[in-house]
Amino acid sequence: MTTTITTVNARKDFSNIINKVSYGQDPIILTRRGKKVAALISIEELELLQQIEDVIDIEDAKQALSEAGENISANQVWKQLGL
Repeated sequence: MTTTITTVNARKDFSNIINKVSYGQDPIILTRRGKKVAALISIEELELLQQIEDVIDIEDAKQALSEAGENISANQVWKQLGL
């Protein structure tokens, strides 16, 4: 269950909100002037999102490598970018 709270109320009750997110595993959406501005999630959820992103990145890289075309080294890219 996702809870929504204003940033003003979040400041007033920050430690309790952190406990709800970390122990209860329920995300909290922060709003400002009625608009969603941020979300607080547990570290476990963040790590899962990062793992999902890593898998997607690896699949994208595999796809790019399998496509026809000229492959260039990272050093050549960096040189072209002036890095």
